[in-house]
Amino acid sequence: QVLLVESGGGVVQAGGSLRLPCIASGSTFTFNSMAWYRQGPGKQRELVARITSDGSTNYADSVKGRFTISRNNAETTVYLQMNSLKPEDTAVYYCTARFLFKDFWGQGTQVTVSS
Repeated sequence: QVLLVESGGGVVQAGGSLRLPCIASGSTFTFNSMAWYRQGPGKQRELVARITSDGSTNYADSVKGRFTISRNNAETTVYLQMNSLKPEDTAVYYCTARFLFKDFWGQGTQVTVSS
């Protein structure tokens, strides 16, 4: 059973930084990609950043230049480094991992940015 566990969320002032790790366990295969999504209050869930197995990355326009997605060599942990945080970044952040056409999701971690 694949399990994804996020951590690192919390309350931070605008302009601050947070680093979110997501640890994957229970898989016997290499994920095609891993990603971070977020869902803010009253908003739809949106893609924040994705990293593929070959290391390619893509970002939402709203976080380009501020957020960085990375992973460890074993491809079992994915990180989201968030800098220059804004109040509009407040959301529950979810880690996902994709294998073929199946997506696995974590339980989410709350990030709150105060102004």
